[in-house]
Amino acid sequence: MRSPISSPQMIGREADLAALRDEFERSAEEPRAVAIGGEAGIGKTRLVAEFTREIGDRAMVLLGKCVDIGTESAPYAPFTAIVRELAATLGPDALLELAGPAASALPFVLPELASAQEGRPKASSDRFYELIAVLFENVARQRRLVLVIEDIHWADRSTVELLRFLVSMLTGGGILIIVTYRSDEIVRGHPLRPVLPELERSRRLVRWELIRLTREQVAAQVQSIAAVSGAEGGDAASSAGTMIETGTIDTAMIDDVFERSEGVPFFVEELAGAERGVRDSGIAGPLPETLRELLLARYERVGESTQHLLRLIAVGGACVRHDLLDLVYAGSSAELEAEVRAAVDGGLLVIDDVCYDFRHALVRAAVLGEVLPGERVRYHTAYADALESLAHAGRPVAHEVALHRMEAHDAVRAFPATIVAMREAGDSYAFSRAARMGERALELWEQIADPESGAGMSHIDLLQRTADAWRDAGDSDRALAVIDVALAECDPADVDQHAGLLVDKARYLASLSRPGSTALLEEALAEVGPDACSDTASAILGDLAGRLMLEARYDEGVEVATRALAQAEAAGSLSRQSVAHNIRGVSFVGLGRVEDGLADLRRAKELAETRDGAMLRYHVNTSDVMHLIGRFTEAVEIGNAGVERARRLGVERTSGIMLASNTVEPLIALGRWGEADALLEPAMALNPPPGFRVHLQRMKLLLLTWKGETEVADELWRSWAPMMHVQADIEMQSLLGIARVEAELALALGDVERAWRAVAVVLRDHRRMIAYDLPLLVDAARTLALLRTGGRGADADAASAIGQRGPDASRPRGADSVEHIDLGTAESGLREVLASVRDWPTASVWVPLFEAELAENGADTHAWQQAVKASTASIATAHLQPYTRFRHAQALVGAGKRTEAQEEAAASRRLADELGAGLILGWLDDFERRAGLEASPARGGAEGRGRVVGSAELTERERQVLELIAQGLSNKQIGERLYISTKTASVHVSAILRKLGATSRTEAVYVAGLDRATA
Repeated sequence: MRSPISSPQMIGREADLAALRDEFERSAEEPRAVAIGGEAGIGKTRLVAEFTREIGDRAMVLLGKCVDIGTESAPYAPFTAIVRELAATLGPDALLELAGPAASALPFVLPELASAQEGRPKASSDRFYELIAVLFENVARQRRLVLVIEDIHWADRSTVELLRFLVSMLTGGGILIIVTYRSDEIVRGHPLRPVLPELERSRRLVRWELIRLTREQVAAQVQSIAAVSGAEGGDAASSAGTMIETGTIDTAMIDDVFERSEGVPFFVEELAGAERGVRDSGIAGPLPETLRELLLARYERVGESTQHLLRLIAVGGACVRHDLLDLVYAGSSAELEAEVRAAVDGGLLVIDDVCYDFRHALVRAAVLGEVLPGERVRYHTAYADALESLAHAGRPVAHEVALHRMEAHDAVRAFPATIVAMREAGDSYAFSRAARMGERALELWEQIADPESGAGMSHIDLLQRTADAWRDAGDSDRALAVIDVALAECDPADVDQHAGLLVDKARYLASLSRPGSTALLEEALAEVGPDACSDTASAILGDLAGRLMLEARYDEGVEVATRALAQAEAAGSLSRQSVAHNIRGVSFVGLGRVEDGLADLRRAKELAETRDGAMLRYHVNTSDVMHLIGRFTEAVEIGNAGVERARRLGVERTSGIMLASNTVEPLIALGRWGEADALLEPAMALNPPPGFRVHLQRMKLLLLTWKGETEVADELWRSWAPMMHVQADIEMQSLLGIARVEAELALALGDVERAWRAVAVVLRDHRRMIAYDLPLLVDAARTLALLRTGGRGADADAASAIGQRGPDASRPRGADSVEHIDLGTAESGLREVLASVRDWPTASVWVPLFEAELAENGADTHAWQQAVKASTASIATAHLQPYTRFRHAQALVGAGKRTEAQEEAAASRRLADELGAGLILGWLDDFERRAGLEASPARGGAEGRGRVVGSAELTERERQVLELIAQGLSNKQIGERLYISTKTASVHVSAILRKLGATSRTEAVYVAGLDRATA
C-alpha cells in the first residue's frame, strides 16, 4: 500500500501563515495567543505544522492535543503532553529546577514526577494555574516557546480555564500559544464559547477562521498532488480516463472534485486518493458519492485483519498508546506491528510519538460506525481490563476505566471506577470532571447491590461531595440543586450531617450573591445547639460571624466571633483563632471601637504567620480597615506586604493581584490614580467572586467619573448595574458603595433625580457603616441643594458642562423620586444620620463638607473655606482638595470676590491637573467662561496639551481620539489603535462633538485647530 499523498505545497493559506508569522514576532516582546477555527478538514493542523516547520529552531515547539474520549477530554490533557515533552527534552531535574515554586504543581499534570517531589509542599487549588504559568515563563526566559494545543473543542472545562488564565496572565516575552478548534463544535454551553470572545477583547488573543478553497485553489492543490503522483506513479500515471495525469489535470474532473469537496482541503486529498486507489487497482469505477463512502474508501481497501485493528483503535479513542494497544490486541506483538504498518501505509493511521492516531478525526468517526454492538462491548471491556493493569504503575486511569465500563454496560465494575475517578479528578483540580463522575456514580447507585461498601460512603455523602465539586468548578447553581436533594434525603435527627448540609447551602448561596446564607447558618447553629463543641459547630460559628460582619450586624458579629474564638482555642486550631480575631476586629471597628478592633487584628496576624489562608484574610481585612479610618498609606503598605508574601509563594498574579487590588481604594484616596487604574484590569481579568468583582467595578466607575470619562462610565454602569444591585441586596458595604458611585456619576452627568434616588438609601433604615455613610451623606447634601434650586445652584456649571441626562432606566422610579420628597424633612433626616456618625475618625473631613454643600445651598464662602481646610488633612481623599477649592471659587464669585475666586480657581486647576481629575477641569473651564474670569493656566504644560480648544476641556482620552479623527481614522480604527471597543470609541466621538459644539467630525477638527489629514 502506498502512503497517502498530500499536496507538497499548502494552497490558499498564505495570508494565514503571514498572520502567524506576525504574531510570532510580536510574542518576542509580550505573550501572544492565536485561536484558529474552522470546520473539520479545513486545514488547521496543516497550517500550524507549516508554521512550526518554518520557524525551525527559533523556538521550542511543544504540542498538546485534546482527545475525544467518551464525552470529554482528560483534564489538562494538552498541558500534560506539553509538560511531559518538556521533561523529556530538559530532564526531570532541570524541569523541577526551572519550575521553582511551580514544582509543587507538576505532579498534578505529570504524576511520574511525584517521586522527585518528596518534601515539597502540595499545591493548593488557588495556586495551580499560576504555578503552571511560572513554569512556562521560566522556560521562555531561556528559549522562546510556541505552545500548540490542537482540537481545543474537545477540552474539558478545567483545561479551558487553565488556557484562559495563561492567555490573560502570562508576563514577559517569548511565549506564543496557538489553539485550533472546530467552529461548529463550539455550541451553546461549551466552556470555550464565552472564553474566546473574552480573551479577544483583552487584546492578548487574535482569532480567525479558515475559509474553504476556491475552485482555482482546488485546482492548484490537485495539480500539486498530480506532480507527486506522476513522479511516483510511472506508467500508471498516464492511464486514460483518470483524473490525475502527469503534469496535467482533467478540467471536468476538477469541477467534480470541487463540487464534491466543497473546497475542503482534506476532502480534496481524499478524493484524489480515492481516484488513485481505483487507478492502482486497474478497475474503473466512479468516485465515492457520499462523505461516508469517501471517508471509508481507504478502510475498505485494506485487509480484513487490518480493518479489525482499526475498529479496535477507534473504540479506544484518539491517540491510543502502544503499550495499551499491545495489551488489548489479541494477536502477537509481531502481528500487531504488521497490521499497524498496513494501516499506516494505507493512509489511515499516523504514529504520534508513542500513540497511534487516525489520519483525521472524521476517519475515526466513520470507522467507529463500522463497529458491531457485540464488538463494541468486547473492545470496551478489553480496554478497561488493560487500563486497570496499568493503574498499578501509578498511572491515573480511573476515568478511562469508568467510561469503558459504562460503554460496555458493566454497571457493577463501572461504579467503583467512577468513585476513584472522582477522587483523582479532585486531586488534580479537575473539579468539573469530579462533579460529573460523582453524578454518574449517583446514577449507578440503584443498580449496585451494596453501593455504600463499593463507594465507601453513604448516598448523602456522595451527594455532598458532588455538590462541593460543582461549587469548586464554579457552578454553584448546580451545587445548590444537588445539595437540595441531599437535604431532602437527610434525616434532621442526624444533627451534624443536616447542619453540615445547611452550611454548604449557605456557602453556595453566598458564592452566587444570593440572599439566605445568614438564615441558613442561624438555623444550623440552632440545630447543633448554642453550646455544642464540634467541628460542625465551629465551622458554623466562623461562617456566621463573617456573614454578620458583611451585613454590618457588628454587635452580633462580635458576640458570634467571640464564641467561634472559644471553640477554636478549645480545638487548638490557630488558623480558626486567627480568623475569629480577624472578624471580631473588623466588627469592633464597625462599632466605633477602633482600638479594640486593631488589637484583635494584630493578634490575628500573629496567629496566621505560617497559615497562608488566614494571613491572606488578615491582609485583605486589615488593609480595608486602615483605609476606612483614613490611614491610607498604612492600608497600601499592608496590602503590598501581602503581595510580597504572595510573590514568595509563587502566587503573585492570583492571590497577589487580589491583595494588590485591595489597595486600589486607598491609592485613589492618596491621589495615586495611575497605580490604582493599573491594578484594576488584571484583577478583573481573573474573574473574581461577585463581591470582589463588584468592588473592582465600583473603583473603576469612580475613577472614570472623576477623570471626566463620564460617558464611558455610564455605559459600563448600565452594563454592570444588574449584578451590582444583586450584590447590594446581600452586603451592606456594596449597597452603600454602589449608591455613592451611582450618585457621583449621576451628578457628573447632571441627572439630579437619578442622584437622589441613589443617595436616598442613606435615609432609609439600614445598619450603619459609618465610613460608607459619611461620603454618601455629602453626596446627598449636594443633591438636596441642587433640588432646592432646581439645578440652578453651584453645580449648574457642572450640569451644563457635562450635559443634562434623562432618568436612568436601570433603576426603577418610586418613593425616592423627587416629586415624592419634602426637602425640609429630607434635610432633617440627613442631619439626624450625620449626628450618629460624627465620632468616626474621618468625620472631621466629611462633616465640614456636608455643611458647605447645604449652607445657602452651596453658596456660603465661610463654609467652603472650612471645607477647604478640612480637605488638606492626611485623612482626606485626594480629589477633595481641587473639588472644595472649585466650589469655594464658585461661592466667592457669588459674593463678588472675583480676585479671590480667580486664585482659588487657579489652585483648583493646578491640583486637579496633577491628579488627572478631568471632571473638575471641565467644570472649571465652564465656570471661568460663565463667570467672565481670566482663564487659569492650561493644565500640565506638557507638549500637545492645551492644543485642543473649545467650550469644555476634553479628557486625555478624548484628546487622543480627536487627534486620530484628525488623521482620518474611523471609529473602528480608533478602537483598534487605542485598544478600546468600537462602541466606546463612538461614545468618545459623541462627547467630543458635544463639548466642541461641532456637528461633524471635520468641524470638530477645525474647531480644535488641528490639521485634518483626510477630509
